[in-house]
Amino acid sequence: MPEFNTLGLAATQHWQGAQSDVDLSREILWTLLASPLPLSFPSFEEFDSACRIRHRLVRAAQNTSMDFKTDEVDRPPEHWQYDPDTGFTLKPGKCLIEALTLATQPALSGRQYAFSCYRATEYVMLLALAQEAHDHHPELFERLQQQWRTRAIMSGPFQDTLLREIGSQGQPLPMHWYVPGDRVWFRNPDDASSDVYGYEGSWVLYLGGGLFTNFWQHDQPYDIASKCVEIYHWRDGVCQDAQGRLSMDETLVKSRVDQTRASPTQMRHVLDRMQRLRDPAGVYAHGGCMDATREVTRWVCPGTCDIVLPDA
Repeated sequence: MPEFNTLGLAATQHWQGAQSDVDLSREILWTLLASPLPLSFPSFEEFDSACRIRHRLVRAAQNTSMDFKTDEVDRPPEHWQYDPDTGFTLKPGKCLIEALTLATQPALSGRQYAFSCYRATEYVMLLALAQEAHDHHPELFERLQQQWRTRAIMSGPFQDTLLREIGSQGQPLPMHWYVPGDRVWFRNPDDASSDVYGYEGSWVLYLGGGLFTNFWQHDQPYDIASKCVEIYHWRDGVCQDAQGRLSMDETLVKSRVDQTRASPTQMRHVLDRMQRLRDPAGVYAHGGCMDATREVTRWVCPGTCDIVLPDA
């Protein structure tokens, strides 16, 4: 894995992570072993749990499909209730795992529900964490259920409470080192189009095999080039909706993407522009869309769990 590039590992080893649980577990382990910095775990049990969570997360993400909406959201009404002060919370007596699965996997629920990409990754990560807690730390699972019956944890508090960050702006991770189950942010480096709500960047999960989630067309996951090209052309799709608000013309974006992919010269130009580490928050200069960090779940095992839930 020269320069810590793990994107082609599955292909060179002829692994079939999408079909083989053994191969997916191998890819998780090998890419962790190829980490550019030491990864410390408080116990072997916690390491084993972290690998299982990544495995569960990838499998859940592969079955996740949603309707992308920035101005409206919904959930299965028999399992979820909404209040502007508490967000979507579990109805009494409903199981968190079942509720999350039905909200994200239309093959089981029979329909797609509306999500932003940020919230979508939260639900899939919470599902994997809840499944692991259910099987190996029941007391934590009950606390998670109690939390989501009381108040949903979202956005910044979700990151602070349930996730840990690997790498930093000061010590950035190699741009092409990914472990299946990582949550990744691709930033929109264009100042104007980043003002369109929902297009500040793109939150995705790494599936392994060089592919990232596409929850809106889940049978067409992104490779890193296609993700970079799409975000690059958001600058061409800015428009106004009927209410005069900034919006995104996805049809125009797709047309520009198709034109770029048909031109090797333009593809090289776009990828060179985008495959750079992103600028700091608030800066739009020469940075690309690549983030310096990855996000993973916190410890969950009895005795070493470091998840503190504010309302449970």
